[in-house]
Amino acid sequence: MLIAHHCQGPRQWQNWETEFLRELATQVAIAIQQSTLFEQLQAANQELHRIASLDGLTQVANRRCFDEFLNHEWRRGGETPLSLILCDIDYFKPYNDTYGHQAGDECLQRVAAALRQCIKPKLELIARYGGEEFAAVLPNTDLKTALELAERIRTQVAGLQIPHAQSQVSAYITMSLGVATLTPCSETSPTQLIANADEALYVAKAGGRNRVVCA
Repeated sequence: MLIAHHCQGPRQWQNWETEFLRELATQVAIAIQQSTLFEQLQAANQELHRIASLDGLTQVANRRCFDEFLNHEWRRGGETPLSLILCDIDYFKPYNDTYGHQAGDECLQRVAAALRQCIKPKLELIARYGGEEFAAVLPNTDLKTALELAERIRTQVAGLQIPHAQSQVSAYITMSLGVATLTPCSETSPTQLIANADEALYVAKAGGRNRVVCA
């Protein structure tokens, strides 16, 4: 509300004065409206970025967000270690074939929720890497700490006790995990870190699954 007040007694306002106040009020109204629209646009853009960064099914970060986060942390890592855990649900295809895809989706959602509980959300990232695979990016984390977290993830998922009659390692859903740690430098790259973690995951699955292996 815009108020013009004359304190020294009654007066007759001139047409140019009232017209000036109308123009001033119009400009203020336009500025307020533009400010409101800008705030709404910022909020909408933030929401779009959030949606674009999430996996629609599991509500953890998607592969695009994983790539961006890993590359960003790698560039700013300096001399601090950067760890990566690749996690794969054991015998997930037989699970889908036995219980149906809806049950498979629910399983992925419960596993993702369990993984989220194991990390520091403001510092670390859990992402759906693809299919039944998830990834945890752990900045400033050495191999020993990453292995401890991987074991906690494995235990957390097993503790969900999601029945899996076709699993060859347990009566419940389990995970195999590969862990790798590198110090960012000119001779290495995020691709190398992923390759090392993937190799460790392959060894974990070849060695009987439901276990943690480090590169």
